[in-house]
Amino acid sequence: MRKWGKRIGYGIGDLGCNLVFSTMASYLMVFYTDVFGITAAAAGTMMLVTEFIDAFTDTGMGLIVDRTHTKWGQGRPYFLLGAIPFAIFTFLTFYIPDLGSGGKLVWAYVTYCLLCTAYTVVNIPLNTIVPRLTSDVHERDILVSTRMVCALAGTAIVMSITEPMVRFWGKGNEARGYLGTMTIYGIAAMCIFFVTFASTKEVVPPTISQKHSSLREDFKGLTGQAWILFLLNLFYFSLYVVRSTTVLYYFKYNLGRTEWMSLVGILGILSGLPMLLLLPALERKYSKRSLMFFSILLYIAGDLLIFAGKNSAACLLIGLVVTGLGIYGIFGITFAMQPDVIDYSEYRKNASVAGLIAAFQGFFVKGGMGLTSFIIGVFLKNGGYVANAEQTPKALSYIQICFIWIPIALCVLIALCTYFYKLDGLRDKMTLELEKRRKDMSNEI
Repeated sequence: MRKWGKRIGYGIGDLGCNLVFSTMASYLMVFYTDVFGITAAAAGTMMLVTEFIDAFTDTGMGLIVDRTHTKWGQGRPYFLLGAIPFAIFTFLTFYIPDLGSGGKLVWAYVTYCLLCTAYTVVNIPLNTIVPRLTSDVHERDILVSTRMVCALAGTAIVMSITEPMVRFWGKGNEARGYLGTMTIYGIAAMCIFFVTFASTKEVVPPTISQKHSSLREDFKGLTGQAWILFLLNLFYFSLYVVRSTTVLYYFKYNLGRTEWMSLVGILGILSGLPMLLLLPALERKYSKRSLMFFSILLYIAGDLLIFAGKNSAACLLIGLVVTGLGIYGIFGITFAMQPDVIDYSEYRKNASVAGLIAAFQGFFVKGGMGLTSFIIGVFLKNGGYVANAEQTPKALSYIQICFIWIPIALCVLIALCTYFYKLDGLRDKMTLELEKRRKDMSNEI
């Protein structure tokens, strides 16, 4: 029971993150263009700029975590420090000030950037502490899968109840509806981060002596496998943003199925639940590399089924389920690779750089999200998209490219990166060596 308390306490941290993260990925572009009142191109450019700014704050946060040494550990203190700012900036991002168009755009830049920074403060430590919670490889897989299930639950909540909540709180006023909904999400996330802090404990020390190192020395601790992980994060979260954002446009305008919006969210997300629940068992039997290739094929098959069966409700629903299985398989395996990559730096480079690895993950995630949002904005603009209007054939074709063909291209890039991942065969050897080093350190002390 105590193990499950730790697993759930750690996992729900990502539920708190995803209450806001998934809203940003799925609704923020629509909010900015259709409610806040800025153009798709301006919103896309703003999200690109602020995401790249935030990518650099991720790097800084990772360096801070690596240099934090408290009685609570390296990462846990930031669940407390970041919780309240996260709630405040969530509220401010969805508050629409009574300013001119230029003033509103500045407000959007500042508040979105501050929200991304608050997200970084709590999310980077969430990424770093798994190797410090346990040295048992299977237990790590369970922790990661629990986190992924909770992240999925957060996304499911967002996709299934956000629109009804906006209608409930807004009473016909979408601006008021979004503000009320996001205030609730922000407060809920804050409380969840407090629970995550109370439920976890960092018990596994690094295998090297704690010392002050230079940034140059930290960079030397990164391995080629770490860069593969960073690229996987870049392409996966680009895939996630494209799918999460354009599914709303595709089903609303291309298919004319606006009444499906909640169902689309539920099927596209909860369909990934079986994959995440099975991953720990599958990872005992198959390599992460093989499971990644299988998940990629699933996503592509589901995407093509949606495209080919656009006039069939059954094909659309089955396609959403299959793409859900695929994308969350990619999601879970990418995060399950991270503790192995952190250990590999200790094993190969004798470097404890968990924070830096998580920071670069965040850098590539935010860069990918920002670049993808920018590309979506440019595509919509060049296609002649007009918010809340009947779209031209050209606009519909551009929406289709975003929803169907760009994700398939990203899946191919993910497969290419996975081809060069090699830590499955080294996992047992790394575990034995690192445990030996910890015992040697303990004996020296």
